[in-house]
Amino acid sequence: MIRALCAAVLLTAVPLSASLPAPAARAGTMPLQATTGAACARITAPPPESAPPTSVNTLRQAYECVLDNYYSGPTLDSKVLLRDALAAYTQELMRRGADRPGLRLPALTGNRDADWAAFAGMVGAGDPEALRAAITGMVAGLHDDHARVERITPPSGDGPVGTGIAGLSAAQGPRLDPAARPPLFITRVLPGSPADRAGVRPGDIVEKVDGIPAFIGDKVNQSLVDAFASGTVRLTLKRPTTGRVRTVKLTEGPLEEQERAVTSKALPGGVTYVKVPGFFEGAADQVIAALKDTSTTAVIDLRGNGGGSPREVTRLLGAFAHGKVTSYFCPLKGDCTANRTDDSVPLLGLRLVVLTDRACASACEDFSAAVKDNDLGTLVGTRTAGAVSGPAEAYLLDDNSVLLLPRVRHLGPARELIDTVGVPVDHYAPMTALDLAKGRDPGLAKALSLL
Repeated sequence: MIRALCAAVLLTAVPLSASLPAPAARAGTMPLQATTGAACARITAPPPESAPPTSVNTLRQAYECVLDNYYSGPTLDSKVLLRDALAAYTQELMRRGADRPGLRLPALTGNRDADWAAFAGMVGAGDPEALRAAITGMVAGLHDDHARVERITPPSGDGPVGTGIAGLSAAQGPRLDPAARPPLFITRVLPGSPADRAGVRPGDIVEKVDGIPAFIGDKVNQSLVDAFASGTVRLTLKRPTTGRVRTVKLTEGPLEEQERAVTSKALPGGVTYVKVPGFFEGAADQVIAALKDTSTTAVIDLRGNGGGSPREVTRLLGAFAHGKVTSYFCPLKGDCTANRTDDSVPLLGLRLVVLTDRACASACEDFSAAVKDNDLGTLVGTRTAGAVSGPAEAYLLDDNSVLLLPRVRHLGPARELIDTVGVPVDHYAPMTALDLAKGRDPGLAKALSLL
């Protein structure tokens, strides 16, 4: 998500992919490290803390890693991969006024080795920053929401920093939801943060960011992502309860550590409400423990849940049904592998209502689709994100960056493709800026009205 926002959020959820280990300290056990000339290596230990510069060999590793390990790698056109890489490479040079007159794509044939040799001969030693951009551009050209490149930075000794704005109504991973409707509003503010001290509150409508309007007509302005990328941001905010408009300048500052934990509360009629911020390790058991004394209904709130481990999904589903297929992981060729409920988990015997929104992504959608397709409960809120291409595996490149690539495609229990489409709800109940500002929850209210 946008750095000025998400620097505030200490990863409450991980995508349906390999989790990234923190960088290894300078002292201690020797971590895995890719070597010059070698292929990309599947990560088995944290990458070293110090990162060598990105080289042409790093780009070669990424190119070959995609062709060898990505879901559709065997059928990819090497010409397109290298085209996307060079497009990003030249754009980075142009942004810095460093474009080269003879830099152009050589004649390519579709032979991966011959094409690489021609490309590498044209690039020469290369520019490290532009080469990093080339890798990012090549991976972005896959148009896969679980394929990306990460540079793992060591945690700051001073702790986390950020603005404290931990959620936007249109936020959807590293971009803004193209289906978002106006207005854009803040959904979460961390206590004690710069935003909190400036009086920013959930429900505040974002009219402009550094003077840039949040919407152009009825379409969310994707350029806000760049506007939020700096450590200081100026927001024009409207309080929905009063109509007051003001401008607030926020600068990143220290934040309190945010513990990843499930929270719950008992409601009248034997109902327990459980908020699940992510399918992190142990999340399923935390939910099950919170529901052990519930007599009738579980309301599981997955709004804002960015995903996590498929194992946590099947374990939690095992508390509501046994013997069910929860999803399929499918290679490009060959048979799909069925994922099933964890039948070692005792059944709770509860009615289930699940709250979802457009920020429910990846493993969150895996869970939601399993509930819907297997008739395990009712979905309330809004359609999910449609960001569940498949679980990714992590590969280390020789500049210590990490390349995440799905090897399989995710399908729902009915063998339907959920990626890019999302899971539809049974009852539409979106959150509005005024609802948040007044402390109302239309999703929960709708869920309770169904019981």
